[in-house]
Amino acid sequence: MIRINLLPFRVARKKENIRRQISVFLLLILLTAVALVWYTQVINKQIIIIKAKTEQVNSQILKYKAKADQVARIKKNLKILKEKLEIVSLLEKQREKQLVLFDGMTDIIVPGRMWLESFKIDNNTVTIKGIAFDNPTIADFMEKLEKSLLFGKVDLKTAKMKKFKDGLMLKSFELLCRKEIPKEEKNKAGNEQGKK
Repeated sequence: MIRINLLPFRVARKKENIRRQISVFLLLILLTAVALVWYTQVINKQIIIIKAKTEQVNSQILKYKAKADQVARIKKNLKILKEKLEIVSLLEKQREKQLVLFDGMTDIIVPGRMWLESFKIDNNTVTIKGIAFDNPTIADFMEKLEKSLLFGKVDLKTAKMKKFKDGLMLKSFELLCRKEIPKEEKNKAGNEQGKK
């Protein structure tokens, strides 16, 4: 009977299997490493692209923020300018009204017997301060004021004797008058309210 020793063949086959398994294992590790490197590079490229886009957006934000700030300043300046124009317009209207009142005083004042020291105009009242020779002059002036179309009710607030240089004694007076709105302005105001 012949005996064949198969042991070296089994050992060789076993070594071949181990070598194959190690080769497959090393190949898998190598493929995994290559895949990880490739994935890392792809992610790095995406990060670089996103950073570039972020920087571009930030630069645009700064550019547009500067423009937005400039627009805000312009709007603020326009608002201030508009308010100033409204004030100028209001003052122009008030000036015209005051000129009419002041111009009307030339016909009302008692010439040669009195003079005015101050003329103050509020919303609906006019305060007139002046100097007169005597009480009848003040009374004549008040009567003329009431008869004029510019003033309504006239009240004497104060009337005092005042001593001037050389011992001259004159009457200092203060009057409160209610302004009358001319009929033309009343009609305009009524028309404007009717339109609203």
